[in-house]
Amino acid sequence: MNNRHLTTEQRARLLKLATYASVSVALLLILLKTSVWLMSGSVSLLASLIDSLMDAGASLINLFAVRYALKPADHDHRFGHGKAEALAALAQAAFITGSAVLVMLQGIDRLLNPRGLEAAWLGVAVMLFSIAATMGLLLIQRHVIRRTGSTAIKADALHYRSDLLLNASIIVALLLAHYGIARADALFGLVIALYIGYGALRIGWDAIQILMDHELPDSVRNEALALARAIPGVVDVHDLRTRQSGQQWFMQMHVELPSNLSLAQAHELGEQVRLTITKRFPQAEVLVHKDPV
Repeated sequence: MNNRHLTTEQRARLLKLATYASVSVALLLILLKTSVWLMSGSVSLLASLIDSLMDAGASLINLFAVRYALKPADHDHRFGHGKAEALAALAQAAFITGSAVLVMLQGIDRLLNPRGLEAAWLGVAVMLFSIAATMGLLLIQRHVIRRTGSTAIKADALHYRSDLLLNASIIVALLLAHYGIARADALFGLVIALYIGYGALRIGWDAIQILMDHELPDSVRNEALALARAIPGVVDVHDLRTRQSGQQWFMQMHVELPSNLSLAQAHELGEQVRLTITKRFPQAEVLVHKDPV
């Protein structure tokens, strides 16, 4: 089942599941990394702890933004609150960029001032646990993204995908440093920083497109047009306009109908068009304008 067949309640449950899981994992990793860093004094673990703190902040923003985006339309927000998701994605892109800069600065400092790492094996154990917890969270997020297509959850998942690389590099760096190759930590960190920065640009760009009312994918538009044109009595369809706001889609179209129809008949055909499209795309709100030909 894909995002086109979910009810509003199912979509809300999935989004809440992903956000609560993200915050829980972030807080657990912060507690664990803080404890081990205090015991070992490892600079690499400190960098990982700071990254987790930034992830937790982004996840909390995501949690409140998704909850707000799921609020139904009201008198002051007649099109709903869905764009809060895109705003959250922009905020997370900023957090991700901050993480990339932090890792780059850490890597440059390690290249210029190489030093040994303490408690390497304890750090490896912490990173292995972090990888396992992060992979479990990513499985949940992947399921939710596949079902809902949420921009905010995509942005959050990027945090934790980058964390997998970061944690794996720290494991390698800890082992190499343990055997006397101190600069390996810096080189791994710089590569990861570039990857994180690239991902932040992609997430930010997608969020901007939603905020700028970018059209839905051509495949969706073409299918909506085909469904409308297949209704018996519809002559043609033109001027289709679409946009997305969070989990809600909006479609407007002009439907050409025979001019000899009564007002009631024209209205009935317009309703058939609307209901046919919303049956295929339950998250779509369809506005049909009837043109006589």
